[in-house]
Amino acid sequence: METSALAVLGIGFILGLKHATDADHVVAVTTFVGEGKELSRAVLIGLFWGFGHTIALSLAGFIVVGLKIPMTQWLAARLELVVAAMLVFLGARVIATVHSKSHEQAGHFHWTRFGIKPIVVGLVHGAAGSAALTLLVLSTISSPRYAILYIAVFGIGSMIGMAAISVLLALPLRFADRKLSAFVRPIQVSAGVFSCAFGLYLASDVWTGLI
Repeated sequence: METSALAVLGIGFILGLKHATDADHVVAVTTFVGEGKELSRAVLIGLFWGFGHTIALSLAGFIVVGLKIPMTQWLAARLELVVAAMLVFLGARVIATVHSKSHEQAGHFHWTRFGIKPIVVGLVHGAAGSAALTLLVLSTISSPRYAILYIAVFGIGSMIGMAAISVLLALPLRFADRKLSAFVRPIQVSAGVFSCAFGLYLASDVWTGLI
């Protein structure tokens, strides 16, 4: 493999790590992490999110590189509005369930249902305009083989990055559950409120750009 190709793949991995730190990604994953205190669960949330994100990016990469169809600003803006609506929904869901019996027993979850939710959120994020920056790099790669490798490396980077972020988000909640149990629910509700607020802010910002 050429040195230049290795450099591009290295950049892809770094961009994948960085991409996981985007504000809308962190806010969305916070709503999932806030439902439980187990670190293993937090790791899986990040990995599932990254997997869904990689699937969406792979499809987008096929369209951009394989079919030579560029992602337009019009479509990117609409997808960002979908992300904003999703953040409001996730936040409202946390607020609505934080006092429910099923939420109190969040440690006993069904793995299939548990995994689907962050995968779907990752899919939405991967399809949104934030991935367009990655596709700009992807469209400059002439070899389809290298393009596939770039997507895979970027996806691995995003999975590792989000898994690490999920653990960092879960640590304060885990500490509160053991030492300051009275603060657990306020933290969870705060995560839901912040997700709703950020979703409305994002929607307002995108909508202003469309006017």
